[in-house]
Amino acid sequence: MEPLANKIRPEDLSQFVGQEHLVGPGKPLRVAMEQKHLFSFIFWGPPGVGKTTLARIYAHAVNAEYHELSAVSAGKDDIRQIVEKPTMMGQPKILFLDEIHRFNKAQQDFLLPYVESGKLTLIGATTENPSFEVIPALLSRCRVFVLNELSDEEIHKIISQAQIPMPQDAQEWLVNMANGDARQALTVIDGCVNLYQTITIENLKNTLQSKFLRYDKKGEEHYNIISAFIKSMRASQPNAAIYYLARMVEAGEDPKFIARRMVIFASEDIGLAQPTALVVANEIFKACETIGYPECAINLAHGAAYLSNCKKNRSAYDALRTAREDVKKYGNLPVPLKIRNASTKLMEDLGYGKGYEKYPTISPPQDMGRGRGEVDGNDYLPEKLKGKNYL
Repeated sequence: MEPLANKIRPEDLSQFVGQEHLVGPGKPLRVAMEQKHLFSFIFWGPPGVGKTTLARIYAHAVNAEYHELSAVSAGKDDIRQIVEKPTMMGQPKILFLDEIHRFNKAQQDFLLPYVESGKLTLIGATTENPSFEVIPALLSRCRVFVLNELSDEEIHKIISQAQIPMPQDAQEWLVNMANGDARQALTVIDGCVNLYQTITIENLKNTLQSKFLRYDKKGEEHYNIISAFIKSMRASQPNAAIYYLARMVEAGEDPKFIARRMVIFASEDIGLAQPTALVVANEIFKACETIGYPECAINLAHGAAYLSNCKKNRSAYDALRTAREDVKKYGNLPVPLKIRNASTKLMEDLGYGKGYEKYPTISPPQDMGRGRGEVDGNDYLPEKLKGKNYL
């Protein structure tokens, strides 16, 4: 049976909901479609916000032959077959590559000359930052469009397109559960109707507990498990962390997705308590890049156990957050003249850099062991923030 999300998928922009910054009047993607402008680009955004739908609408608008692959299962041979397949009267070919971040460097290198020569117009889709996941040569030939999470109002509109009766309280519950992911909402509706025929809050909750939704890598459980993994490490509970890691590994979660969060955790939660944790986490990430499944699961387990057992200190992270609040509150406060760079004679005459000791924090031998900043004794913060302590 065809999934509900496919049944109601819009065929043109008149039916499409969301991403007004890209497809609204005069916005770049709409203009490209109207002018039939053919170019390669990458959609970067959370799941269920319209990446696949927009790719299909664009291909139809520019009258191109459309091919769709998932980087999870596709390889070089699949791409070669698309390139070698003859087209009608020189019709351009568009390859939509979902989860492009799952293509390794060699696969992306293979794709590059076809994009460069124009034999293929590439539309990539990813939930991960393409700056980290797409090779620079390929990224430089693609424009990146950032897609936003759908608002509650937009999810309501999409649900109404399904034309399936449901009480208002059930619809509100569904919108809240979807968390900006239209596909998740429609999948739950589909499952609820198939299982229970009628939609109620209770039936929706029971549907979410069904096996077929237990670990949807683009749905709610994906975020629940990674959240549980991080919170287990934060609470110094290695057994729980290893368990939730095993859940993700068994579900085929991208190991780099897990490792990337471990790198963030090493600075955010461990921080100054054990600075070498960042070194370990980075090495875990590199191991996942180099080795891949199944062996890199061992590296992930090593990292999860180590980070869980580290002492925790969030002071650097908290300091950054507080400092950013001051930046937003006070704007561009003047830098004290003493620590400005006197790059011209005029600046020097105006007092830039005047009185600055070149190595103020290096104590003379007799002062060894004194605290930070005691030799200079000056506060380098802007005047309005003098005496402020972030750490």
